[in-house]
Amino acid sequence: MPATPLRTAHESLGARFTDFGGWEMPLQYKGVIAEHMAVREHVGVFDVSHLGRFHLTGSGATSAIRHELCNDIDDIEPGRAQYTMALNGGGGVVDDIIVWRFDEDDYWVMPNGVNYDELLSRFEKAKHASATPIRSETVLLAVQGPESARVLNEVIGVVPRRFRVEVGVYNDGPMWVAGTGYTGEKGAEIAVPAENGLVLLDALLAAGATPCGLGARDTLRLEMGYPLWGQDLDEDTTPLEAGLGWVIGWGHDFVGKDALLAEADCGIKKQLVAFRTGDRRPPRHGYEIRSDSSIGVVTSGNFSPVLGSGIGIGYVSPPIDTTATLEMDVRGVWVPVERTDLPFLRR
Repeated sequence: MPATPLRTAHESLGARFTDFGGWEMPLQYKGVIAEHMAVREHVGVFDVSHLGRFHLTGSGATSAIRHELCNDIDDIEPGRAQYTMALNGGGGVVDDIIVWRFDEDDYWVMPNGVNYDELLSRFEKAKHASATPIRSETVLLAVQGPESARVLNEVIGVVPRRFRVEVGVYNDGPMWVAGTGYTGEKGAEIAVPAENGLVLLDALLAAGATPCGLGARDTLRLEMGYPLWGQDLDEDTTPLEAGLGWVIGWGHDFVGKDALLAEADCGIKKQLVAFRTGDRRPPRHGYEIRSDSSIGVVTSGNFSPVLGSGIGIGYVSPPIDTTATLEMDVRGVWVPVERTDLPFLRR
């Protein structure tokens, strides 16, 4: 099983590991709640080197991105990042992706780790474009939290604005930085050559960042209502069903557009709902939910350390009566839950 180049360092920090997307990655160090609150109140650092990334260049690079991904890359200029999705012919989400645009035809495409090979293969078939894998050659660290600007300035001398991309030098090697993340906090994601990864991690820790694992990353993203591919998004779920219509650039042609246009006319088959429990009990993936005649299932649920209650998202079939009580089946007992809007936590 592939592992982060920084595995030995994580071991020395007391990490417990888990299989995530086929990679062995840190799950937690001192505990999910402690790491979660470190990010919300101070600053944390995550090793996210399992995430996919490949360099896309050439005169056909922009055309390839516009064809393969549903958001329109022409809406942003070089020096910016964009959240987008790769769809199948039926409009289902093959993956949700971040694209870093460095120049007119110079990009990093960053799919989820579990979908890396499939997305790389799609872009390798593009005309007049070259897709070069860079995941094995780089380390990717995410610095997140209200004190992230201080740590970033102290360690790398760069504090990118939200969804801005910059290129620099760190420890005599190249460095790529974007004002992106998966926690809802201020921060950045930093890529450096693998040989500089340990130096960077040590410097971030020395500057006060708390090492955080993927357990806290999951609770943090859920508080913000950010979807997780494979649970909240999949090839049978469309952006419209997920309440993510804003990620569709309707003014250009892309794989799955015809299906989304038909869906917009005929209506969606399921709809995302968000809710809180009345206590600390967390909803679990797969729990059944219902609201009057609408039925469905929880796709993500956990305990929110900030709110002090269980939170969850899932899908139910329309029509949805927003005045009807939403209930969740907890081991055979239907328990009322409080319907709410996303994000759960306003930052």
